[in-house]
Amino acid sequence: MLLLAGTAVAGLLLLLLPALVARAAPYLVADAVAFAATAWVALRCERRLARRPPVTLLDVFRAHASRQPRRLLLRFQDELYTYGDAERRSSRVARALARHPGLRRGQTVAVFLPNGPTYVWTWLALAKLGCAMACLNSNARGRALRHALVDRPPLPSPADLRAAVEEVLPDLRQDGIRVFYLSAESPTPGVEALGPSIEAASDEPLPAHHHADVTPNSKAIYIFTSGTTGLPKAAVITEKKLLLVANMCRLCGVRAEDVVYTALPLYHSAALLIGLGGCLEVGATCVLRAKFSASQFWDDCRRYNVTVIQYVGELMRYLCNTPKRPGERDHSVRLAVGNGLRAEVWKEFLQRFGPITIREFYGATEGNAGFINYTGKIGAVGRANVFLKKFAFFELIRYDVEQDEPIRDERGFCIPVRPGEPGLLVIKITKTTPFHGYAGDPEKTEKKVLRNVLVKGDVFFNSGDLLMMDHEKFLYFQDRVGDTFRPPGRAPELSRSRNGPPWFAGCEGRCGMAAVRLKPGASFEGESLYAHAKECLPSYAAPRFVRLQEALEITGTFKQCKGNLVREGFDPNVIKDPLFFLDEAKKSYVPLSPDVYADILEKRLKL
Repeated sequence: MLLLAGTAVAGLLLLLLPALVARAAPYLVADAVAFAATAWVALRCERRLARRPPVTLLDVFRAHASRQPRRLLLRFQDELYTYGDAERRSSRVARALARHPGLRRGQTVAVFLPNGPTYVWTWLALAKLGCAMACLNSNARGRALRHALVDRPPLPSPADLRAAVEEVLPDLRQDGIRVFYLSAESPTPGVEALGPSIEAASDEPLPAHHHADVTPNSKAIYIFTSGTTGLPKAAVITEKKLLLVANMCRLCGVRAEDVVYTALPLYHSAALLIGLGGCLEVGATCVLRAKFSASQFWDDCRRYNVTVIQYVGELMRYLCNTPKRPGERDHSVRLAVGNGLRAEVWKEFLQRFGPITIREFYGATEGNAGFINYTGKIGAVGRANVFLKKFAFFELIRYDVEQDEPIRDERGFCIPVRPGEPGLLVIKITKTTPFHGYAGDPEKTEKKVLRNVLVKGDVFFNSGDLLMMDHEKFLYFQDRVGDTFRPPGRAPELSRSRNGPPWFAGCEGRCGMAAVRLKPGASFEGESLYAHAKECLPSYAAPRFVRLQEALEITGTFKQCKGNLVREGFDPNVIKDPLFFLDEAKKSYVPLSPDVYADILEKRLKL
């Protein structure tokens, strides 16, 4: 009788165990599954790269092309290209480039191209030649473009970027950088067009010796930072990191039968590594658009039978801001992968466009780890998964925004924040989570490294981002700080220029506002500052507002005070200093009056 009673109790406990576990640790199963999937992907990548020769993302693509040559890889406007087409076209480009004596195996080649199939063939071609590709921002002009090209010749470019190329061509020639147009004809004297050579080249596979020296730590790609905090920095992407990041689509749920839509620029890591790279990894189809269009977005999704979309936060907001139309839920999109999606936009997007699974992630291009929100918690960028943290240890530490530095205790160590408190995300640099830094810039690389964070001798990557962890261990993005703050507009590079306007003495700014100090006896010249900003910065990085100050406020430790500028904003009714705003029509910075300020707030005036 006692045995029967004991058996009954044991059976009841087994029945109740799942409910008890779910109540005590509601996300334990999801955490375990996410860890298992991540561990499997990491192990699979390690095994691929441990082979001799290592199996890189290029090899994965070529395996798909060999097994399923007629499978659709790329759709661009009305053009369709299979995996077999991509293999043959990239071989032609590779052979055309290989014939030039200036190109050597292992060399870095800068690519200055807009979104389009040519970008894909060029990337694959350079990989076949064992060359790293430096992805130049196609919006870069003048000084920013010249800076990005230092030590990164040659430069394949399309003829439609002629004006940008010709502007810097004399400097490039002086530095010994060769430029090629990837077109049938060259509009610029002295610049060769590779189009005829590409068309005449054989599409047979290249001999393996061209990339025989590639290792997991070989440089595969350089992705340039946006340049909103100064001149662009080239983040290093190794073959190992490329393979791991490309697998992020797999972790988010992308499958071989999916059609992935991206309107993001291919010079950015999200589109190139995760969008296109993810398709090459899983064998899916990529629908590529030249530029994002909110009005055409859902029409494209229906036209191409899209099942997965890529986004950044602002992209989703633009979609939600479009006028409502009948049949907005009439599409086949099941999954959205991206980052920067605010909670209020997230909710509105789902309510309006249907039950689409959102896989929000967090990660910096140059960073050594990241997060994926695998539970769908609205507003979160991920979770502090207890299993994953063992392999990619991170911490949120207290940060002094005014002083622009971490807060340390009496022993000199950083202080972890409590749940609900924003903190600077730092990720431990280890063999499994390395930080490769910025190419040719050890000073900026070192600025991203924090030492003696929790114990003496430890080394962490400084993300420059403030995150908050709630009591359920969900992580939420809060803000960007210091030199890695990247919303459109902050432009301290203006203050570092040696060739600025003669009246210009220096500036500091954030979120579109630049505080400017004039030289003694000088007057502000809106036209010259406009021209100088256009020369030094991409259009999205130029400050939208300018505030003249007699002196730029500094702290006792000689750091510039940014907090007051952020708090005071650009209200001429509050600020007594002269204020100006960027007027594209007049190509100048013009006075900001209370009436103009009201027009900006009411969105009657577009910045």
